[in-house]
Amino acid sequence: MFSPALYAIGSVILISAVSFVGLGTIAMGGERLKKLVFILVSLAAGGLLGDAFIHLIPEAFLSGGDPSRISLLVLAGILLFFILEKILRWHHYHDTEESMHTTKHIGHMNLVSDGMHNFIDGLFIGVSYLVSVPVGIATTVAVFLHEIPQEIGDFGVLIHSGYSTFRALFLNFCIALFALLGVIIAVIVGPAVQGFSEAILPLTAGTFIYIAASDLVPELHKISDPKKSLLQLLFMLIGIGMMYGLLLFD
Repeated sequence: MFSPALYAIGSVILISAVSFVGLGTIAMGGERLKKLVFILVSLAAGGLLGDAFIHLIPEAFLSGGDPSRISLLVLAGILLFFILEKILRWHHYHDTEESMHTTKHIGHMNLVSDGMHNFIDGLFIGVSYLVSVPVGIATTVAVFLHEIPQEIGDFGVLIHSGYSTFRALFLNFCIALFALLGVIIAVIVGPAVQGFSEAILPLTAGTFIYIAASDLVPELHKISDPKKSLLQLLFMLIGIGMMYGLLLFD
């Protein structure tokens, strides 16, 4: 049986490989990609919400911590990503005002924000595996589903910013490896600091809820076609169902 650390590192390496999804965007073309992305976003929203409410929050309560503290940490996770996104958006706006004649700064800001996001994802995955392998797998699946549409978008931003296809793919992969740093810190600090895992679980749930509700669901609302809306709901339910199905491995 592998140790939780090896599971976590292997999961992050697998997710880092998603950074090469940009190759698929070139092969598929714009229209086909649009049809696929809204399904992937729906699946990711369901997966993130499912992991938060089916795995992470229940595990946090089962850890025996104070319910009020756990609830506050979930809210803290939501506010943490709200603040982080505000800061990144502010810097993006400020850099745009200062650099009207170049698009390179947009690519730079995208790489910085993606690196921070991947580091946090790695931290969350590492802590989830320290709690249990099934919880770690559920969090990995949720992150994986979210990373596919995100990486497609990141690749598009880098290409728009003037990077070559090879350089955009290479930089995306390098930034994806920041998740490995997050995992390493989690597996080192987690067992050494009392209550570390118990605090990170509800924080993770809060950030997943924020990403799904604030970033992904608004994207889904941009589509008003009834048939596509039903498909969105279906794939959200599939994402939630996948998280529920992972309970069978507990």
